[in-house]
This record gives sequence, structure tokens and C-alpha cells, in this order.
Amino acid sequence: MPLHVPPAPAPALRSVLAALGSPTAVREARTPALRSVQGPLSPELPLPVHVLDQIVPSGHAPYTRLTGWRFLIRSGERAVAAAETTLTPDGWTFSHFFEGPYLSSTERALRQAESMRTPFQPRLLSIPELYMLTLWLHGDTDADASAGTPRPTDVLVPLAPAPPGIAAHRPHRVADLLPVMTLRLAPAPLLGSPA
Repeated sequence: MPLHVPPAPAPALRSVLAALGSPTAVREARTPALRSVQGPLSPELPLPVHVLDQIVPSGHAPYTRLTGWRFLIRSGERAVAAAETTLTPDGWTFSHFFEGPYLSSTERALRQAESMRTPFQPRLLSIPELYMLTLWLHGDTDADASAGTPRPTDVLVPLAPAPPGIAAHRPHRVADLLPVMTLRLAPAPLLGSPA
């Protein structure tokens, strides 16, 4: 089933296109692959980036906030980097280019999601408390991509590298993964204290 990729705000896309067209921005990027590419670069697959500020016990709706839009930067058939935009008081603006393990992991998770039978709206969900990034597959394909919280039936696909005890690229319903994440944050019992 094809994913319903939401359109990015036009100013966010324009800011990425302007950065790609700027020799200074590309030259100063800390992405060797982006600096060494010959030929045209294009921003594709815009994904809204939401942050889960605090993992709450099960039974409570998680609270998320939109922090940016991420674009995969392609050269031909392959992604060579990603670009992130952020919302400022003046509107959407280019933030930075980057590469690394989350780039290929995001592509893999998107391919995985495309093979599922259920239609989804793809988003990224960052969980800073666990140093974790997931592909968030939102069940409401017509929803405003800049708002909303993960529903219990939405699917999260942890990207690699995932925290210990959470398998990367294994899809989980939010209702199943949130309790696991809560346990990952529980303090370990002190030696000699009753468990």
C-alpha cells in the first residue's frame, strides 16, 4: 500500500532548495557525501519531525510537538544526505544537512512500510529520553501532519541504531511499544533493596 506522504510547507522546501543552491552551504556541510556528489541534488520524501518530550505511563496519551521537516537529499537513485528545517518566529528555515546511520535506516523503514497492507501517513518521532528515532506510521492519512499525537493503533518502527532491548526495524503498535519504553527509563533497584 503506498504511503501518503504529506506535503511539506512551501517555505520549508524553498529553504532547502536555497541551501542546495548555495555553494557555501553545501561546501560547509559536514557531510562528505554531499560535498563530493557530482550532478543535481533533489530534496524528496518530506517527513514531519515530532518530538516526544516525556514518555508517560500507559493509559495516558503521549504528547508530541512538531520541531521540523526532514528531506532526503537524492543524487540519482540514492539518498546521499538529509536536510532539516526548523520553525522560527520568521517561519520555516533551513537548519542543517547531515548523513549517518539514520539516513539508510529511514529509507529501509519507508520501504518496509510501503509493503504493509494498511495505508499510513509517515512521520518521524524522536524520543530524546532514549536517544531513539522512529518512523511513526500514523493511521489517519488525511490528518494535519504538523499536529496530533500517536494513537494506540499507530505503528512505530525504531530506526537503527535503536536503544538496547528495542529491536530496530521491528514494527510495533504504539500501545505495545510505549510500555516497553517506560520500562527502559525505570531506575534500576539498588543493591540489597527488595525488588
